[in-house]
Amino acid sequence: MNDKIYIHEYVDIIGHNRSHYLHHITANWGPIARETREHLAYGVWSTVGITSRWPQVINLWEDQGWDGLAQSLRVEYTSSSATTHQDPELAAWWAEAASFRSGGVDRILRPAPWTPTIDELIASGVRGECYVHEMVKLRPGCAAEYLQLLREDGADVHQALGLDVVGGFENALVGGTECLVLWSADRFDDWTGFERDQLDDPGMQAWRKRTSDLVVDWERVLLVEAPLSPLRLGRQPSVDDRASYALPVRH
Repeated sequence: MNDKIYIHEYVDIIGHNRSHYLHHITANWGPIARETREHLAYGVWSTVGITSRWPQVINLWEDQGWDGLAQSLRVEYTSSSATTHQDPELAAWWAEAASFRSGGVDRILRPAPWTPTIDELIASGVRGECYVHEMVKLRPGCAAEYLQLLREDGADVHQALGLDVVGGFENALVGGTECLVLWSADRFDDWTGFERDQLDDPGMQAWRKRTSDLVVDWERVLLVEAPLSPLRLGRQPSVDDRASYALPVRH
């Protein structure tokens, strides 16, 4: 039973600074977040521009349930930072981050009970050459039912076509109308094969029919991991990773 809470972020990158932001969010923020807030990196990815907005990064963070989220918010919005609404100890980090990104959109996610935590995923050796980020739009109140059906049937259907389910999540702040499903693919060929074959596959056709009363629409975006994303590393990023690879000239 996964009782964590997740923060999902779309981050818009300025110019050619995506590699700098990826390093800044993993090597610089990741260790601080883990130490001060028990806030773990679940995944950090670049979107593949031919499938979505670019240049863009998607972050997913794991918090220690609703109580852990409250404590994290208390640190961020405490009276000592009332004039800025930022943790004053992170002023330098925020200033540097602002030079890499122009803004973004966040959401709070509640995991399906069967979704592994990041520690469980690392322990089981989950890896992919690429990942698929699928946002599913649903009729009101249908998110939990969809995620349960995904576990019972949909995951196996997708696996037969080359995608392995990593986790399923419900947007906690809407009326059961939005889910995120994260998939891994061993190779880019597995993703392209899935997209080529899924429309004519009998198993997928049966899955779409089974969920047709629940699903309004869906959108898949292809992702590649940051060099210091935890599933690629097999652990959480640490301060020792700050000098672990060379960055290009900053623009």
